[in-house]
Amino acid sequence: MALDTIVFDIETQNFFTDPGVGRDNFGALKISVVCAYSYLEDRYHCYEEHEMDKLAELFAGAKRIVGFSMNRYDIPVLTHYFKKLKNVAVPDLWAMERVDLLQEIEFAAGHRIGLAQLAEANLGATKTHHSSEAGALYAEGKMDELKEYCTNDVKLTKELYDLYRTQHFLLIPRRRESGYAKIEFAKL
Repeated sequence: MALDTIVFDIETQNFFTDPGVGRDNFGALKISVVCAYSYLEDRYHCYEEHEMDKLAELFAGAKRIVGFSMNRYDIPVLTHYFKKLKNVAVPDLWAMERVDLLQEIEFAAGHRIGLAQLAEANLGATKTHHSSEAGALYAEGKMDELKEYCTNDVKLTKELYDLYRTQHFLLIPRRRESGYAKIEFAKL
């Protein structure tokens, strides 16, 4: 049986700067939505907080997971949720093969870059919202808009990952001058 590659992103109802949360308190963060792309199914999925068992099932069939800043944010948040699940096979996300595009760029370039800048430089595309808007969308009950935003971030991440795999480089804006730097990666 072929194992899947899943590209994903999460949005949360709250953030570290919110009252009662605190710095790096991943257990206090509440998921609003997780969107994922399955290469085997060639399909996008969106899951709300109460559907983490279905998300765990999707991840259980994966060999590799891909995200943008997932090692610093998404995986720690999901790990807290997955620990609470009963009657479902829960994958260990840290044990899976992982490609965190932001981490790969940081290792290669020596600094971080935002998804919006990376997508603009390589795809000519933009994000539909800023991540700081996700909490407000949730609070206002705009779940369809939130899912659309999260799915768009997954699409951008997937397209960047596809470039990463096929051309083995990505362009990043230069920090102190105009133009782009070509950041090369080892073949996957």
